[in-house]
Amino acid sequence: MTESASHRTPQALVGGLVLLVGLGLAFGALSIPGEAGYGGVGPNFLPWVVAGVLTLCGALILREAFTGGFRDMEPPSGAPRGWWPGLVWVSAGMLANAALITTVGFVLSCALTYLLAVQGLRRAQGQAAGVPRVLLADLLTGLAISAPVYWMFTKFLGINLPGLTGTGWI
Repeated sequence: MTESASHRTPQALVGGLVLLVGLGLAFGALSIPGEAGYGGVGPNFLPWVVAGVLTLCGALILREAFTGGFRDMEPPSGAPRGWWPGLVWVSAGMLANAALITTVGFVLSCALTYLLAVQGLRRAQGQAAGVPRVLLADLLTGLAISAPVYWMFTKFLGINLPGLTGTGWI
């Protein structure tokens, strides 16, 4: 197998998998009712958009892989192997979110997830991680991301997410 062909095979596999996921989502979207609701769109609108974009991306990745691969691709950065403690930090964040979301609410559990995930990524890159100033900045960033998402879902889309208080704002 030539050098360029060995690089194209993983690229074609990724493109094929993305295409299959898009087609799988489209197949699943067929079972979602399409009656227009508030705003003129039904509950199947977003699944069809995601399925269409994924299918298009998969097709474009396949086209790129079969017409020469990703030309001008830089070599990957970072270590030759994954850093397992980083995976543990990110996994701990996801598990903490699942365990705490109904207890402390969406905003705080997602902020904690963000904090733990960023700690893992910072440590993997050799950056300052456990410093109180960095921890506070990461926590505030997590809150700044999760609070608007919570409010958008609960106030604008009418989707109930677990909150810390009964007011619906936190």
